[in-house]
Formats: sequence, structure tokens, C-alpha cells
Amino acid sequence: MSQKRRAAADEAYLVVRSAAYDLAPGQAIGEHVHAWHQLIHAGSGVLMVTTGDGSWVVPPSWGVWVPAGTRHAIRAAGRSAFRTVYVAPRSVPDLPPACTAITVSPLLRELILRVVAIGMVDRRDTIESALAILLLDELRRSPVPPFGLPEPRSAATRRAAEWLFSGGAEATIPAIARAVGLSVRALERRFVAETGMSLGRWRRQGALLASLERLGSGASVKQAAAAAGYATPSAFVAAFRALFGTTPARYVAGG
Repeated sequence: MSQKRRAAADEAYLVVRSAAYDLAPGQAIGEHVHAWHQLIHAGSGVLMVTTGDGSWVVPPSWGVWVPAGTRHAIRAAGRSAFRTVYVAPRSVPDLPPACTAITVSPLLRELILRVVAIGMVDRRDTIESALAILLLDELRRSPVPPFGLPEPRSAATRRAAEWLFSGGAEATIPAIARAVGLSVRALERRFVAETGMSLGRWRRQGALLASLERLGSGASVKQAAAAAGYATPSAFVAAFRALFGTTPARYVAGG
């Protein structure tokens, strides 16, 4: 389907825009900001989205909602189809006020692809207006999967987070607490207050999220399990299923 041509006079009537790019493995879209809300979706492959508030992984069955004015960056773990829609601010009430992951149902996926095919949605067109209403209603109804990684806020907890992933086997929680000048109890309290997670849970979830990027880049389950710190692939698959509700292979394939 060819995209319709739009003139400057049409701008006031546009409620949804779209963009589509095919990204090579490791290709990044640097930190930027939009005046419109954005729903980031991977038609195929795995995308990594980062903001000042957290990090998200985007396989085909999930998406990330980025409100207008939020600085964010995107990176492709493997060869990925970047498909996104932008929503005009104040055009629709009750949209998420903060970055969040959403489940992309089969219907929402087809609606995203339809909007991408036509380019932009004009509310003066009856069919296009109905398409936008359905897309946004489906977005609002989408459940939130548990796969974000909130960023800690203070300097001490940010340093602790860096140690968690760069310190190797020596990066025990007592060692990290000493390195950032806090007691274990104080560090744990700060981490829970700033991220909503204990230090151990944040570390486990971060390791599992990092494994998705490796899997999307073509790593085997065995390789991803070892990098995430699991002794066996079966233990990794069990932890992965407990968090994401599916196996690593099905997750990367889109559910």
C-alpha cells in the first residue's frame, strides 16, 4: 500500500504518524526526544530501549511506550525491523504518563503495521479515524509485562549497579556496599526505595534482560545461560520462564 501525500495544511488533523526502518545488528539510534508520544515495536528481531528512568527489551510480542519529551535511545540486538507509531499529544486522554512496556497483541500488531503502511492517520477520514481509535484503545488495554529494569537514582546506587555487572565473581553485595561507602542494609534500603527491587532481584532481572540481547544477536541458550551466571541451561530456562512466562526461544521469536 502506498502512503498518502500530506500537505502542511493537513498537519492540524493528523493524530498518528509512523516510521519504519530495518536495522543491522548493533545499529543504534542515538539519544533523542520527540514532541509526540511514541510506541516502539519490533516487527522482527530484538530492540533495546534506554531512558534516564530504565531499560527495556522489545521482541515482537512486546513494545515500549515513550511519552512525548522523554529522551531515549534505541539499539538493535540482531537484525531487527523497527516499526513505530507516534501519537499527537493531548489528542487522546488516559495514555500512560511514563515509559512502560506493553504487550503487543496480534490485533495491536496488525494495527501498527497498517498505520505504518499508510504513513499518517488523518482524523477527517472516517476509516483512518476509526483505525486510530481502535489502535489507541487496544494500546490502553494492553497488559504490562514484567521486564523493565528501573534505573537507580543516587550516585552510590548507580555505582553499585555498575559493579553488579562489571565486577565479576568478586562483586558480592557486601563488597559492593563497601566500595560505594555504605552498609549492606543502607544500600539495600536505597535500592528498594529507588527501583522498587532488592539488589539481588535487580541483578537477576538485569542479567536475564542482558541475555535477551545476546539471544537476539544469535547466541545459543547455553551461551546466554553462562553469561547470565547460571550453572546449567535448564536453570537459566526455568528462571527465564518464571520472569517472562515463556522460554527464551519463544520469547525472541515473538511469543
